[in-house]
Amino acid sequence: MASSSISSSGTTTWTAKENKEFEKALAMYDRDTPDRWANVARAVGGKTPEEVKRHYEILVEDVKYIESGQVPLPNYKTTAGSNRGSNINAE
Repeated sequence: MASSSISSSGTTTWTAKENKEFEKALAMYDRDTPDRWANVARAVGGKTPEEVKRHYEILVEDVKYIESGQVPLPNYKTTAGSNRGSNINAE
């Protein structure tokens, strides 16, 4: 199993696969689950309960910034003729 590296901010780095496992584990183990962070860490693999709890706290902070409008939306490019995201119903 690959080891995690520590970033300059003191947090461990997470791979896309680890993040996906983290998301699944959060859905499985809600806040009322006994030993939630130990269970999430076991599901992710290679992380401690403290690391997954901190990762969750950072996620919550990020969501707060996004929801408060403090993080600008990305400038997505649209393609000509694309109606992706359109809410128009065909009649």
